[in-house]
Amino acid sequence: MSDSVLYEIDGGLAVITINRPEAMNALDTATKVALRDTVTAAAEDSAVRAVLLTGAGGKAFCVGQDLKEHLGLLQAADEGGAPALRTVAEHYNPLVRALAGMNKPTVAAVGGVAAGAGASLAFACDFRIVADTAGFNTSFAGVALTADSGASWTLPRLVGHARATELLMFPRTVKAAEAAELGLATKVVPAEELAATAREFAQRLAKGPTVALGAIKTALAYGATHSLSELLDKEDELQTLAGESQDHRIAVAAFLAKEQPEYLGR
Repeated sequence: MSDSVLYEIDGGLAVITINRPEAMNALDTATKVALRDTVTAAAEDSAVRAVLLTGAGGKAFCVGQDLKEHLGLLQAADEGGAPALRTVAEHYNPLVRALAGMNKPTVAAVGGVAAGAGASLAFACDFRIVADTAGFNTSFAGVALTADSGASWTLPRLVGHARATELLMFPRTVKAAEAAELGLATKVVPAEELAATAREFAQRLAKGPTVALGAIKTALAYGATHSLSELLDKEDELQTLAGESQDHRIAVAAFLAKEQPEYLGR
């Protein structure tokens, strides 16, 4: 792993930290590669039952593309080098597919600004715990670009089509309180409580019935693009999967015994 992305596993919770606080956790190529590979590893690791994504330093969750590096890539492309925006296919798309598509819950702990691809990464998570000093800014149109990293898909599902269009075409900072009103923030907490609150929230998910939680996530994504009839068939498939899990048996036995279940995540 790169020094620009930190990774730890604590009791089934994978904590992934973008670690470039001196650059507001901007995503240069090395960081994008490390983040893509780290999130993919967490998605594929059966020991990981939930993921917490955050940024170091407190001033920013992630401000998206490192524009200083990007300018150099644009200049090189103008001189006959590789296309500067191949990063979408090489880095952002596989990263978001792994983050949004993993069959386990994901939580973004958003301290400070989340902008551009940084905002998109937060939107791709299942939950966003947001510091009261934080804010979201799509920012793409501000540098004459369209949305990437899945924001065209995730943002309308969070705030609706009309508001997503507004936020993408007229980028501005949506502060924490408004983010909660719009549905961008799951919970807003004092900045000094963000790390502890987000970790506790994510650990609750990591101790949950992982198969069932992954199935819920899959069903919601599937239902967003399929008919009711197709979704009912998918729910049948997923309920069979969850019903065959050890955790389902643990939950039923605990319910009948009037005890709290201790899930195994399988």
